[in-house]
Amino acid sequence: MPERSAITSSELGVLWLTYQEKTMILRILEYLIEKADDEKAKEIMTNLYGEIDNYVGKITETLQNEGAVIPVGFTAQDVNKDVPKLYDNGFDIMFVRLLKEISMGLHSLNITMSYREDIVLIFKDLTAITQKYYNLCTQYLLKKGLLVKSPHVSMPKSVEFVKDNSYLGGLPINPFSEKRSLNTVEVAQLHHSIESNVSGLQMIIGFAQCANEAEVKNYFNDGAELAKSIVKELSETLLQGGIQTPQTSGGNATRSTIAPFSDKLMMYCTSLFCSFSMGSGSLGTAFSLRNDLPAKMTIFMKDIFEYAHKGAKIMIKNGWMEEPPQMEERKQLIKK
Repeated sequence: MPERSAITSSELGVLWLTYQEKTMILRILEYLIEKADDEKAKEIMTNLYGEIDNYVGKITETLQNEGAVIPVGFTAQDVNKDVPKLYDNGFDIMFVRLLKEISMGLHSLNITMSYREDIVLIFKDLTAITQKYYNLCTQYLLKKGLLVKSPHVSMPKSVEFVKDNSYLGGLPINPFSEKRSLNTVEVAQLHHSIESNVSGLQMIIGFAQCANEAEVKNYFNDGAELAKSIVKELSETLLQGGIQTPQTSGGNATRSTIAPFSDKLMMYCTSLFCSFSMGSGSLGTAFSLRNDLPAKMTIFMKDIFEYAHKGAKIMIKNGWMEEPPQMEERKQLIKK
C-alpha cells in the first residue's frame, strides 16, 4: 500500500482550530450536564458529549501520528461544576444549539481546506453529528415554547422580476426615502441575526456577572451593550415593515456571580461568537438588495470587529491566546 501523505499546513490549521473549539464545548457541556434539571435536555447533551469526545480523540491521534504537539485547548482547569447555576429556563439547549450552528459553518469550511481522505472524513462525520444535534436542540426548544419561528407569509402565486432600480431603495443617506417591503430572504437574515444576538446577549450577561478579572468583566458588559444595540436596531427594521420580532421568555441568566468557567474559556467563547457574527453578517449583506440593510450590517460588523480586536488584546495580555502552528521562518533560517 502507498505511504499516507503528510498533512498540509491548512489541514494542520483546521485540526488545531477544531481541537480548540471541541475542547471548549466539552468543558461547557460538563457544567451544563451537571446542572441540567430536564431529563431530555440532559440526554441530548450527554450523548453529544460522548460523540465530540470521540472525535477529540481522533484529532489527537492524527496529530500524534504526524509528530505534532497536541494543543492545550481547554482542560479540567477551565471548568468548575460545583458552583450554582449561571443560566436557567432552557438556556442550556439554546446555548448548545448556537454552538452547533457555529460548528456547522466551521466544519463545512474545514472540508474545503482538507485533502487527505481520513481528515476529510473527520469533518464529514463532525458535520453529520452537528446537524443531528442542531435539529434535536431545535425540536426540543420548539416543543418547550422557547424558540420563536420566523414570521409566516402569504404564498406567491406568480413569478415576478425586478422592474427598476427603485427595488434597491432605502438609501442610508436619506432616512426618509421610500423603502420597499422586505423580501423573505432579507427577513430570514434579520430574524436569524436577532435570534443569535438575543442568545448571545444572555450568554455574555452571565459571563459579565461571574468574570474574575475586572477588565474582563467590563469587556463582557460592553459586549452586552453591543448585542442590545444590534437587537434594537434590527427589531426596529422589522417593526417598520409591520413584521413581528423574535422574542422568547427563555434562557435567562440567574443571580449567581460565581464563575463555572475560567475567564480564558469565556473570552475564547466570546471571540468565537464574534467571528460567527461577522461571517453571518457578511452573508446577510451579500443577499440583501435594499440599500439601507447592507449599510446597517456593515456598521455592525465594524463594531463587532473592533470589539473582537479589543478582546484579543486582553487575551494576549493575560497569556490566554494559544498560538496556532507557524510556518517556517525562512528569513531567520537563511541568516543562520
